[in-house]
Amino acid sequence: MSRLKLFIPFIIFIVLAAFFWRGLSLDPTEMPSALIDKTFPEFSLPSLADENNSLTREDLLGQVSLVNVWATWCAACKFEHPVLNTLADQGVAIIGINYKDNTSGARKWLDELGDPYQMTIVDTRGSLGIDLGVFGAPETYVVDKKGVIRHKHVGIVNMQVWNESLEPLYKQLAQE
Repeated sequence: MSRLKLFIPFIIFIVLAAFFWRGLSLDPTEMPSALIDKTFPEFSLPSLADENNSLTREDLLGQVSLVNVWATWCAACKFEHPVLNTLADQGVAIIGINYKDNTSGARKWLDELGDPYQMTIVDTRGSLGIDLGVFGAPETYVVDKKGVIRHKHVGIVNMQVWNESLEPLYKQLAQE
């Protein structure tokens, strides 16, 4: 029994090393979402273009869209923004969620950098973000014509992500 005690630290080390190795092999952009294949959460929030106009889940229905969570305080969002402008120019429907941000700063950002969004939902308090399970910005959801979330991408959408991951799904859903 006393000899077995000598191996306990080694066994603990092996177990911890296995957990550490498993953690390193995870892809942080593949964060699971409980909302995949569930309807987009109900909401009623102001539009960035007109704060007197409320947007709701029904405004997302009827077309496949990318729903992009962004903010002016998000450095990665600035890198992603030109790609979103390119996609919008190609006819991709993109809905913005301005997340926990200053609305006047957000309007200025879009005036200066271009506005790829068909509409922008103002989520100042982060309530819609909580319902979506947002970890931070940027995050992008692929939402089908019926308002069902089909995919979640955490991180920057660049052309590689678009071409390899989002575009095939977007096109498939558009044809359904």
